[in-house]
Amino acid sequence: MDHNATAEEQFASQRLRQKLDEVNLAAQTNLAPIQDHVNFTLQKAYFKCAYECFDRSKGQNEISNCVENCSIPLANVQQTFENEMAKFQERMNRSLMVCQDKYEAAKLQKKTGAVNDMLSCVDQSIQETVKMLPHLTNKLKASFGISDNGSL
Repeated sequence: MDHNATAEEQFASQRLRQKLDEVNLAAQTNLAPIQDHVNFTLQKAYFKCAYECFDRSKGQNEISNCVENCSIPLANVQQTFENEMAKFQERMNRSLMVCQDKYEAAKLQKKTGAVNDMLSCVDQSIQETVKMLPHLTNKLKASFGISDNGSL
């Protein structure tokens, strides 16, 4: 591989990292109300519920069962959130793999501009991914019963 090709690939790699940083920032921004709901509303409810389980009139088994039951809503929301984020990540990865495959094919064919074509493909893929975030956020909010003002 010549020096120019190596420099192009390094530039492309750096650009890809920047684009992924953009997705991460967009995800954090869009998903902040959901994280807030989980971290404060649901965890607070869990701890309040669990606190109420500790009663000297109850046996250890009864207390354990009570605390476990308190954790169910939080665990369900966390599981749903993780599943949706895994699907989101998988869709993005598949989209980026298409760009990578096109780039590898163009390199084999010794096409000029392969790096620019890949970067264009990545840009489009990332833009489409970021556009999906508000829809994912709305889906999760609806699933978790979060209103637009962040409360239940």
